Amino acid sequence: MRTMPYNAFVFKTIVLVVVVVPLLATVFAIYMLWQRAVHWPDLALLGTLYLLTAVGIGLGYHRMLSHRSFLAHPAVKFLLLVFGSMAMQGSAIEWAATHVKHHAQADREGDPHSPLEGFFHAHFGWLFLGGVSNADPNIYCPHLVKDRVAAFVSRTFWLWVALGLVIPFVLGGWTGLLWGGLVRIFLLHHVTWSVNSVCHTFGKREFEINDQSRNEWVVGLLALGEGWHNNHHAFPRSAFHGLHWWQFDLNGYIVIILERFGLIDDVYRIPPNLLEKRSLKKAIVLAEASQEQEAI
Repeated sequence: MRTMPYNAFVFKTIVLVVVVVPLLATVFAIYMLWQRAVHWPDLALLGTLYLLTAVGIGLGYHRMLSHRSFLAHPAVKFLLLVFGSMAMQGSAIEWAATHVKHHAQADREGDPHSPLEGFFHAHFGWLFLGGVSNADPNIYCPHLVKDRVAAFVSRTFWLWVALGLVIPFVLGGWTGLLWGGLVRIFLLHHVTWSVNSVCHTFGKREFEINDQSRNEWVVGLLALGEGWHNNHHAFPRSAFHGLHWWQFDLNGYIVIILERFGLIDDVYRIPPNLLEKRSLKKAIVLAEASQEQEAI
């Protein structure tokens, strides 16, 4: 009988703990909620830290680091990556490498979390097969390996994870740790993973591209704009995922605010002619499909 390599065993054990402990804590929190043993300060901690860490993932890890949608002042960059680290989804550079690999091989062989291998594989099953460690940063984002801020925050990843648990404990005691720490991690885990699973399975496609990405408004709300995933795959570098006024994109609104205060610059916006060209392509595809249907 073959035994699992030590490193693989340790990695899978850590992933199991990171996935299961927040789940068990959330079940306990629901029980406490049912017993009315929850207070507004606990929920305030949950909401505040959820927003900060969701911005850290969506704006920091994703748009800033993975896609270079804008350049940030070092202090802003540091804070965004620290908030992202508190989400306990892997270090900044490893997360970015995995995401770049996903775009390079979206919904094809080699995609780290394609739903073509099953919905639950795309949601979190892929984590047990290597997770963020299956994309080499030296291949997919070598520039980040040399980035001092990103490298420092990545090296000290577990410090920021611990801080994300210590802060709610100091502010709210054990119930603060439960709601502002573990429940918050559980919720943001599954919202982020839903971008990989739900937004490649359900929803609408505004642009015809060579993958299965979709826009899903529920994920768009919960992930602060990251759920407009078809828009994102059509224009990966865009700092804005919501392309219409009704597509809620809090991360995009924060980009505008930071830009106006001079805290970020070189913000990438979709050239109007490119957006028009892609929209025209979709109209042509729909027209051709309609003609084929009428012919039948």
